[in-house]
Amino acid sequence: MKWHQRLRGAVKGAVKAAASGWKGAGFDFSSWAGRTFWGIDNSKLASNETIFSVITRLANTISALPLKLYHEYAVVTDHSAADLLINHPNPNMGGWELLNKLEVSRNETGNGYAIIQRDIRYQPTSITPVDSMAVTPVLNIDDGILWYEIQGVRGSYYVHNMEMIHVKHITGATRWQGISPLSVLRNTLQYDKAVQEFSLSEMEKKDSFILSYNANVDDEKRKKIVSDFKRFYNENGGILFQEPGVTIDEIERKYFSADTLASERITKSRVSNVFNIPVTFLNDTEGQSYASNEQMMIQFVQMKLTPDVRQYEQEFNRKLLTVEERRRGLYFKLNMGSLLRGDTASRTAFYNVMLRSAGMKPDEVRRLEDLPPEGGMADKLWISGDLYPVDMDPTLRKSTTSTPSKGGEKEQ
Repeated sequence: MKWHQRLRGAVKGAVKAAASGWKGAGFDFSSWAGRTFWGIDNSKLASNETIFSVITRLANTISALPLKLYHEYAVVTDHSAADLLINHPNPNMGGWELLNKLEVSRNETGNGYAIIQRDIRYQPTSITPVDSMAVTPVLNIDDGILWYEIQGVRGSYYVHNMEMIHVKHITGATRWQGISPLSVLRNTLQYDKAVQEFSLSEMEKKDSFILSYNANVDDEKRKKIVSDFKRFYNENGGILFQEPGVTIDEIERKYFSADTLASERITKSRVSNVFNIPVTFLNDTEGQSYASNEQMMIQFVQMKLTPDVRQYEQEFNRKLLTVEERRRGLYFKLNMGSLLRGDTASRTAFYNVMLRSAGMKPDEVRRLEDLPPEGGMADKLWISGDLYPVDMDPTLRKSTTSTPSKGGEKEQ
């Protein structure tokens, strides 16, 4: 038997053994939350300000989006899996922190993982994030099913793909793991770090000077002049006796403003390209300008947020809802509407058009503005004519013009 055949047989045996132990075994993965399996702490995230700010903004944006379970546009509040995901995915964290950890891991290593633990009725009971550096996707040769190999504290575990939330960056046709953005930016980060270290080392050096003599001086006089200048320099001022024929010139250093700023602009541009975000998100004053914050948010939502949010929604729908529930029309949704609301003037114009054309109800506008609904007539669609309920018989609408009555008075 050849070595690759033995290796293939070993993997198949391990997957089969894991499958038999996984079904109904009820493994408790709650103690894995926050565990660093290999003692790894990514220094790139902790040492580069640009990378830290980008990943922080992306993770905070994703985790702050309202997440709800819907059925035909109505919010479902009595679903156990939705309550678990939104409020208490595991004993150690809430829903905001779960999404935040998944998004940080996805942007830091290219992959974010969370194990789904179920009860004997196959209902989710916990969702626990796992260190992405300890997880390796494994494709079973017999049936082509994807499994995840986890290097745990007591050895390797194999988890079926339906029991693992996996959000990732682009993969390609032959890969199951996402490509890490930090790996793509490796050369950029090394260059930026080298420029910063060189600049700091030069800034820490003391100022340099040139002592010029118009004529040759003997060694004793030269020592006196140098000693007098050293005293003046060490005392950071005072009186300096300058001999006739001796001039002192400071050596200027002009590279800081040019080289450092150029390096920062290059780093920001490349980081924005890799993470697919507008460069203005990095506070680049020389980047592209926008007429309003609304235009910038539209570009951010279209270029970056929409595909990421869609990936999260599909993972939740596929692995937390049953086939019957999806067929009935249940689906998870991260609401991005608040990011596209624009400024006050833009929202006012939009609401005005939607209300007068029966596109929205007054109560729907109030909900978008975080105001309590009024109910009654505010929960109806109105259309300008001027403003009647859209289902009202047009013949019953009163005219807005004045008409004479029998008694000579005018009806309004």
